[in-house]
Amino acid sequence: MATVSNVELLPEVSAFLDRAVLPGYVGGAPITNSNNETFDTLDPGSGEKLATVTALSAEEVDTAVKAAQKAFDQTSWAKMAPNERGALLHRLADAVDQHKHIIGQLEALDAGKIQAQAVGDVSNFVATIRYFADMAQHIQRRSALAVAGHEAFTVRQPWGACGFIFPWNFPFLLIGWGIAPALAAGNTVVIKPAEDTPMSAIYLAELAIEVGLPEGVINVIPGTGPEAGAALSSHPGLKRMSFTGSPEVGRLVGEACGRNLVPVKLELGGKGAAVIFDDVDVADTAEKLAQAITFHTGQVCCDATRWIVHESIYNKFVDECLTRLQKVQIGYQMSDSSQMGPVVNKKQQERVLGYLEKGKSSGADLVLEGGVASVEGKNGFYVKPALLAGSLDNVAAQEEIFGPVAYLASFQDEAEAIQHANNTEYGLANSVWTSNLERAYRVAESLSAANSWINAHNVFPHGVPYGGVNKSGLGGGVNSVETLFDYWRSMSVVRPL
Repeated sequence: MATVSNVELLPEVSAFLDRAVLPGYVGGAPITNSNNETFDTLDPGSGEKLATVTALSAEEVDTAVKAAQKAFDQTSWAKMAPNERGALLHRLADAVDQHKHIIGQLEALDAGKIQAQAVGDVSNFVATIRYFADMAQHIQRRSALAVAGHEAFTVRQPWGACGFIFPWNFPFLLIGWGIAPALAAGNTVVIKPAEDTPMSAIYLAELAIEVGLPEGVINVIPGTGPEAGAALSSHPGLKRMSFTGSPEVGRLVGEACGRNLVPVKLELGGKGAAVIFDDVDVADTAEKLAQAITFHTGQVCCDATRWIVHESIYNKFVDECLTRLQKVQIGYQMSDSSQMGPVVNKKQQERVLGYLEKGKSSGADLVLEGGVASVEGKNGFYVKPALLAGSLDNVAAQEEIFGPVAYLASFQDEAEAIQHANNTEYGLANSVWTSNLERAYRVAESLSAANSWINAHNVFPHGVPYGGVNKSGLGGGVNSVETLFDYWRSMSVVRPL
């Protein structure tokens, strides 16, 4: 078996990486750039090249959107009985589950994820496909209307070709969150993976062909954001669009969709708060938040990156956090001893380090210095956990850093805590930490975000809507029945009596 950075790979992973060029997939067939343009995807843990990938152009993106709409119009997919379509989706979920260690290894290498966490993301994908495939079979799509003198009802119908642009932090898991409801509702999809992490999407396209999904139901178009991403988001042939990523790019996607009157769902960034009252178990809370900020090296949009702590326990809480963060084992993502791997690329490493400098120069105290982390034998993109403290108006407390960095502030009373937590342009997810449930509910409902968690952070059970408001997104959330409804358009039918 081949090795990458002296790590033994599964034979299927080695064969995948040994291909001359990884293609996209359109209409059930591989496709490459007509001018042979490519890009390389790198291992963030070593800086080494993993594979060469085709860089599809606007021309190939156009072909993909047309293939998706053709599959919607001409195959049986959209008109299948829900149980028949569900059976095919379960077959896809089964195939992914059977290959989860292969996909997990590809994902770990490509995204810099701890390998066990990458496999967990694949399992989440499987659960999401099954959840929506089953839900679509049990929802009544026709609803009678009580209208005097008329027989009237509404019926939910699939839209058609739906476009998706996914980020690099949770490539495979977020593909599941995005396309599962769209497919279960009878739509077809065009997936544009991040250029840093395209491999798991390409592997998925190949599995979709193997299990017998109609040609063109799932299309994958690797390429750059300015070329393939822009071409997809501005394509007038789409019926719906979904983007997950930064607010800056989200605005561009929203503008492009607006010009074509294409409905768009934007899942964007966050600057979440953890509000910690004085009746918590300090050591347990510090442990959970230290784990949250180091999970996937802090590259989690809904993470708790502002820790707002009651002044009476502030010093004790900080000491507990320091003890834990200083012990985190930073290492190569494929090593069993590693607790935190690299960030995704050099640009992201520089972003994290740059915010530490900007925060400090703007008056923040460096409670835990952070900086570049060295991993023996690896020339990857590693950073240490860091803690800053001070005014919440500081740039490092206001802007999304996307690394293992938290910002600390204290509060005196509940009103001040809520004010601190809401001092942000974002609105994704916050958490409240207290043993007083009455207070927990009261504060959770007072926070300006789409999600509030109690005595936990980063909680995503299927069935609970998850989305964003303000700078964190628009157009609906994921993971619930509401998401399935997003991928059906409502149509009214009326007959005068």
